[in-house]
Amino acid sequence: MAKVGFIGLGIMGRPMAANLLKGGHELFVNDRKAPPAELTDAGAKACANAADVARSADIIMIMVPDTPHVEDVLFGENGVAKGISAGKIVVDMSSISPIATKAFAQKINALGAEYLDAPVSGGEVGARAGSLTIMVGGSEVVFNKVRPLFELMGQNITLVGGNGDGQTTKVANQIIVALNIQAVAEAMLFASRAGADPARVRQALMGGFASSRILEVHGERMIKRTFNPGFRIELHQKDLNLALQGARSMGISLPNTATAQELMNACAGNGLSGMDHSALCRAIEIMSGHEIAKA
Repeated sequence: MAKVGFIGLGIMGRPMAANLLKGGHELFVNDRKAPPAELTDAGAKACANAADVARSADIIMIMVPDTPHVEDVLFGENGVAKGISAGKIVVDMSSISPIATKAFAQKINALGAEYLDAPVSGGEVGARAGSLTIMVGGSEVVFNKVRPLFELMGQNITLVGGNGDGQTTKVANQIIVALNIQAVAEAMLFASRAGADPARVRQALMGGFASSRILEVHGERMIKRTFNPGFRIELHQKDLNLALQGARSMGISLPNTATAQELMNACAGNGLSGMDHSALCRAIEIMSGHEIAKA
């Protein structure tokens, strides 16, 4: 049984932490709000701050929204760096800047501790089911130490390379997901506006070469209008911004990524930033004057 810390108990972090508890590990938790009763009732120990988590646990996991949040958790007042000691391991499972990740890893290494970046894909459904895809950057030795914990939270677990490479992989993942959501939204809108039943069109497409997890899950959301967040538009905006910033710094062009980002910006401008990213279809619907569900 390992002593594991978990900082960040939101939509994703809460079920991920719960799966660690179910695996029999001793869990020390912290969040900007009081930890949920479902975790503390199951045996998780609430800590006052990130430094307390780092003092209590041998492996400290972080799952917060963005780069500045990770930096604050690690190096802010009462941050992980204030409580960590040699031999411990920090695992950042947030989706943040690959460049910042490399700098964070160097600072943690200088304190005698190890660092993995291990962002995830699979949304709330995958977090609850323990079926997340986990993309890891860091030392193979450290990865192998943490892998049993990863296996409680995910199924497709890959050591991609060194620190920062996990985050780079996650950015690539978010490019693919965004462009697929855009493609499904345009296809469903086209079918609906042409007078076909979008639900039956989706069913037919699921049996062909156009079949995808996005068509299966998010196509259904678009048709049923179930946009309660599994992964919020504002978070996908952040990830695509990382992609476009990286593209600019490397001198490469990501034209379709830029288009997807503008559609998400349009959603945010219409007050939809807190909705699931499948609601990207709303931007296309607004421009077209037609909703997918209204054939």
